[in-house]
Amino acid sequence: MKNYSIVRIGNEYVVQAGDKSVLKVASRRKAARLVTDAAELLNSQPSQHADTEAPAERDPSEVP
Repeated sequence: MKNYSIVRIGNEYVVQAGDKSVLKVASRRKAARLVTDAAELLNSQPSQHADTEAPAERDPSEVP
């Protein structure tokens, strides 16, 4: 998910992905750095969707 936000609640900062709270830290700077690091990691990973969405190849000799 690429929609992140950082919300201050009391003395803590909560990182939200969409409408879900996923992380609570004491520093806004630390929250921003963690979001940046997570986004970089997600972008560096090969897409898993291409593998799971592609139809499996069949051997032409198999009968359907």
